[in-house]
Amino acid sequence: MAEGSNSRVSLTWTFVALILIGFFARLSYSMARTPVLALFAKALGASSTMIGLVVGMSTVTGIFFKAPAGTLSDVFGRRAALLASVLVFGLMPFTYLLVYDYHLLIIIRFFHGFATAIYGPVAMAVIIDIAGERKGQLIATYSSISVLGGLIAAPLGGGLLYMLGGANPSPEVFRLVYLIVGCIGSISLLLVLALWRYLPSRPSPEPPTLGEVIGKFRDDVVAVITDVQVLLTSSMEGVQNLTVGALEAFLPVYITSTVGLSSFHAGILWGIQLVALVLIRPVMGRISDIHGRKPLITAGMLLCVVSFILYPIVRAFPILCAVTLLFGLGESMVTSSTAAMVAELSKARGHGTSMGVFGSLWDIGHATGPIATGFLLSYLDYLPAFGAISGILLAATVLFQLFVREPRKVKSDKSEETTQRHP
Repeated sequence: MAEGSNSRVSLTWTFVALILIGFFARLSYSMARTPVLALFAKALGASSTMIGLVVGMSTVTGIFFKAPAGTLSDVFGRRAALLASVLVFGLMPFTYLLVYDYHLLIIIRFFHGFATAIYGPVAMAVIIDIAGERKGQLIATYSSISVLGGLIAAPLGGGLLYMLGGANPSPEVFRLVYLIVGCIGSISLLLVLALWRYLPSRPSPEPPTLGEVIGKFRDDVVAVITDVQVLLTSSMEGVQNLTVGALEAFLPVYITSTVGLSSFHAGILWGIQLVALVLIRPVMGRISDIHGRKPLITAGMLLCVVSFILYPIVRAFPILCAVTLLFGLGESMVTSSTAAMVAELSKARGHGTSMGVFGSLWDIGHATGPIATGFLLSYLDYLPAFGAISGILLAATVLFQLFVREPRKVKSDKSEETTQRHP
């Protein structure tokens, strides 16, 4: 009994540690991105196409490195991978102080992307390891509390820009903001060191050979990418992130250049979207645990389609706030269910690889969103450009509805208890 009680305490502290680390890491990373990054690139003379490339470049990193990071954490344990990620969270923001040309921003954003490329799938794998049948609820709770960092970051970053530089901040003002971002990111590194003993270590004292690592990665990736249902479910969040990436890159530009509002208003809008995620996603995660994930994902995608196409139609700030709230509701419904559904469908031997492939598809959408939208805006106005992205979401939703079946609850209570005792 005492052993079981100690195990529950340990798992609780592991979850709390991940939440604290994720909060400050997300706060730093989000401040570096929205709405500051797109406006910094614009201030340095970047075109719409180049702004999209700058904003999307960090997620390109995740496309290639999330799956290997997840596999390495399966083999060597989660703790070392978490430390590597927070080193990037804590140190990379200071490199923005060296930027005097937007081309250098592209390089820095690629390396900054290693932070979430490593941390994202590893943190999700830890939670799935310990969650049992509460996957949807715990994943959604963790994601929502981590998003609190992004919730604060958007108005904080936009407000700092406006307070320090007015309506048209100079590049020097942006560098000062990134100095603050670096100090905040360093907190996540200090937290990992302080909470080190609560983080999961390598599951075996004997490190595997390189051949064993490569073999496991190959087998698990093949198991994931040859499963059409896993790929389609993973792709739903990836496709939904086309819109998220597009808004991160071009909502600040649209608000300040077309609508005529300030960077602070752009930050407030992004904050509203994150409020919806924080408040609604845990509830949606619990609903998906009880009533199923597929209906929630489908309805959420349709809400994202409708709200996204409304952005270039609306000019009044209160109505923009309402549209953003609707978009946040749709995003909450999708993201509360996809990772848990992938974990239940996947036949890979470790959650790290399946979460890594899931994260890579997520990043493909997130990276493609700003890049594709920037390209479209070079030839089209906001309405047809956003309409084309919405059409892609609608087509993906139809495919998901037609070809993906709701997974059955196949794990017994005994197997779930074993999973919780050996995260």
